[in-house]
Amino acid sequence: MSIQRLRTEARYSEINIHQGAVYLAGQLADDYSGDIVQQTRETLANIDAMLAEAGSDKTRLLSVTIYLKDMERDYAGLNQVWDAWVSKGTAPGRICVEARMYKPEVLVEMMVVAAV
Repeated sequence: MSIQRLRTEARYSEINIHQGAVYLAGQLADDYSGDIVQQTRETLANIDAMLAEAGSDKTRLLSVTIYLKDMERDYAGLNQVWDAWVSKGTAPGRICVEARMYKPEVLVEMMVVAAV
């Protein structure tokens, strides 16, 4: 079984496609200076673009792992944007955990698995 890897760098590939599923590396906002709403919007826009490049879209999401820097402060803002983004009837399996981020300005990161 072949694995297709897109946007490959030394340490990781941004997109991996295998057996009808697409796996995205952790996705972040492009601009870390904004609040959770702005960072969530940008992160989801990046996910949309990556899924399109892989031949999929958000209606084919299987699971999403969400990492938040501060669950208490940012969970409501995340969900506000998330709820508007997810297409009705296509919500994936999801987990949201609090985590230390690789840069202090990063508020949210998401890993995605979707069907192609």
